[in-house]
Amino acid sequence: MMQQYLRLKAENPEILLFYRMGDFYELFYEDAKKASVLMDISLTKRGSSAGEPIPMAGIPYHSAEGYLAKLVQLGESVAICEQIGDPATSKGPVDRKVVRIVTPGTVTDEALLQERHDNLIAAIYHFKGKFGYATMDISSGRFQLCEPTTFEAMQAELQRTTPTELLFPEDFDPIQLLENRHGNRRRPVWEFEIETARQQLNKQFGTRDLVGFGVEESELGLCAAGCLIQYVKDTQRTALPHIRAITMDRQDNSVILDAATRRNLEITQNLSGGFDNTLAEVLDKTATAMGSRLLKRWLHQPMRTQQVLNQRLDAVDELKTSSLFSELAPLFKQIGDIERILARLALRSARPRDMARLRFALQQLPELKVITSSFKQSHLQQLAALAEPIDKVCSLLEKAIKDNPPVVIRDGGVLADGYNTELDEWRELADGAKHFLDQMEIDERERHGIDTLKVGYNNVHGFFIQVSRGQSHLVPAHYVRRQTLKNAERYIIPELKEHEDKVLHSKSKSLALEKKLWEQLFDLLLPSLEQLQNIATSISELDVLSNFAERADTLNYCRPILTKQIGISIQKGRHPVVEHVMSEPFIANPIELHAERKMLIITGPNMGGKSTYMRQTALIALLAHVGSYVPAESVKIGPIDRIFTRIGASDDLASGRSTFMVEMTETANILHNATQNSLVLMDEIGRGTSTYDGLSLAWASAEWLATKVNAMTLFATHYFELTELPSMLAGLANVHLDAVEHGDEIAFMHAVQEGAASKSYGLAVAALAGVPKSVIKKAKQKLQQLETKSAQAETREVKVEQQLTLLPEISEVEEALSAINPDDLSPRQALDEIYRLKRLL
Repeated sequence: MMQQYLRLKAENPEILLFYRMGDFYELFYEDAKKASVLMDISLTKRGSSAGEPIPMAGIPYHSAEGYLAKLVQLGESVAICEQIGDPATSKGPVDRKVVRIVTPGTVTDEALLQERHDNLIAAIYHFKGKFGYATMDISSGRFQLCEPTTFEAMQAELQRTTPTELLFPEDFDPIQLLENRHGNRRRPVWEFEIETARQQLNKQFGTRDLVGFGVEESELGLCAAGCLIQYVKDTQRTALPHIRAITMDRQDNSVILDAATRRNLEITQNLSGGFDNTLAEVLDKTATAMGSRLLKRWLHQPMRTQQVLNQRLDAVDELKTSSLFSELAPLFKQIGDIERILARLALRSARPRDMARLRFALQQLPELKVITSSFKQSHLQQLAALAEPIDKVCSLLEKAIKDNPPVVIRDGGVLADGYNTELDEWRELADGAKHFLDQMEIDERERHGIDTLKVGYNNVHGFFIQVSRGQSHLVPAHYVRRQTLKNAERYIIPELKEHEDKVLHSKSKSLALEKKLWEQLFDLLLPSLEQLQNIATSISELDVLSNFAERADTLNYCRPILTKQIGISIQKGRHPVVEHVMSEPFIANPIELHAERKMLIITGPNMGGKSTYMRQTALIALLAHVGSYVPAESVKIGPIDRIFTRIGASDDLASGRSTFMVEMTETANILHNATQNSLVLMDEIGRGTSTYDGLSLAWASAEWLATKVNAMTLFATHYFELTELPSMLAGLANVHLDAVEHGDEIAFMHAVQEGAASKSYGLAVAALAGVPKSVIKKAKQKLQQLETKSAQAETREVKVEQQLTLLPEISEVEEALSAINPDDLSPRQALDEIYRLKRLL
């Protein structure tokens, strides 16, 4: 058996092997040592190899899911090795084989997945500075590729998709992209060959070429996609019928967000890596997990196509006005996460309760049809049409699956009575066929006139006919004595023996037939898979749109107006997350950006709300470009192609980059890539270096954005010198956030006013933060000294300038005369110079 184990382990050397032995999955050697630490299970020893005991660790097979979940979260992969032979007929060890490989990116089991987050596996390819990138969500069947052209764009894609597993070729060069990531998997270079990729993909989709998917020319993306499909097939060890297409993820109709922007805006993850106090947390009240996942995809990929956005906004408008969202949400909750159930159905790994949940979901569709029949908006009508009831599948599941089936098919009892006649017969026999025995008892009693005759059963002796000792003389000759009791005799007859054999075999027959019918049920359901997936897709989108309507209604959001003119006009804008967590009322603020006013220089105290004001503008723009209502009184927004943010920075010490280096890298990215349609948020540029260095960099950056790029820019700064820029350049304006001092205390007004701030209030903020009073006092003294010195220096400069202006200016004649050296002149040259000086006079 260990030879068999070692052979299977050699095929899967780098991953843990769960080797099935009876009711346990066992691990041996190094796997056992590693697993005992990772899963916190006992490490034992058994037998010996080369004179050494073999390390061994095991887990019960019926509780394997919990352990698998733990391993997958740690980024481990596991090969599941099952017994495929029959122990009764096997000579030597039972045949075993690896039936699937569980990896972080290819899990579909409910217990192993985060319900409201996509679980993506991706592959990356690199050639001459350009990238191919493919992603797949095996739990929904979505398969996409794209071709980022720069390192920054590739970085942004990884940040957007956050794959749990990333495949890369052995010769992959830009290794920095893989740093600080779990689940990186090195693959042989030949798996990324273009011809192999085309062959694999055509085979998967049953096509001759990939022209129909619009990806034929995307060779780098196809190289990544080919490796990906092969890896998924290898791990699943089954067909993937739910992966029916591959789509090109084009950036030209998306609002592009780079990696720093996604991080800074805290869209789905906050800066400390958690999920609370994020845009998604405030916005996501979807009824289904599949709706929640779609909403997060929309938030990470806002779009520019105003026609689609207006369709979504019209849909939200109708759902809000009609209050239909309140009727849809409870219904969607009943439908649940059918998207992932369908993936398990396609992979033939669905469980009995998945089928019961799918049946229950399909039973809700007639009621959904009643509600959606009142839709007037065209997009809502299209979605409603896709979610039409599918009676054929629903009635099949109603007929086939019991009301409350067990968790697994292993012990049977899943298929409903009446679904299959032969199964019913075997079950009836297996259950003891009481009717048959009752009838036999009556017949035998009447035939032989023995009124104490009974037909019974026990586990030791099987079926028997029992007659009291007093009537045993009436027993006919063909009765064969089986057992003698104190007051009775027990007999067997051929008819009852035949029935006994039938019953004893019927349980195994019933179970074998039920498993066969269960497999056939997949074959009956798979032809409807595409229609079922369309139902899941449309319900996901209806869930998101009705969630937008509920949020707009509950949180008092307004509909943004999308225009063709460049600019952003927001009246009483609010920060969706900050207002959500604040106990006191949020101070709403306006913003005006247009062709003649493209940049705002924002000044004001720390804690005054500059960052909040800037981020809320970006978040309102982002929400408008996913088709959601926005937190404001009114919003007009023009075309936006990118959103950049340079807000705060942290050391990236692992890569040897200081805070200032990170800040400058992000600034460089913005200055190179922003366009006149970009929204740029720049906060405190130049803080990480000396005052004059920082000021110079901030000044030059602001000037470049205003003159060369002409982007819509919010530029927050503590360098008051920058407030002079609007008087020197067109299209700039000063705004500030107000604060009021009362003696030693400060009150932040959080209100945006036109014009520059008068001072910084840094010491007041330090006092609020709890810096010791003696330190604040010392700082105030130092500040007065510095201000006095600065004022004296300015006065000296003015006096020097005044003295200089009192001296008469040197005339041209005097300059010419001072340049003459008489000793060097001949009489003729001296006479010429006199004439020249005369002319100058």
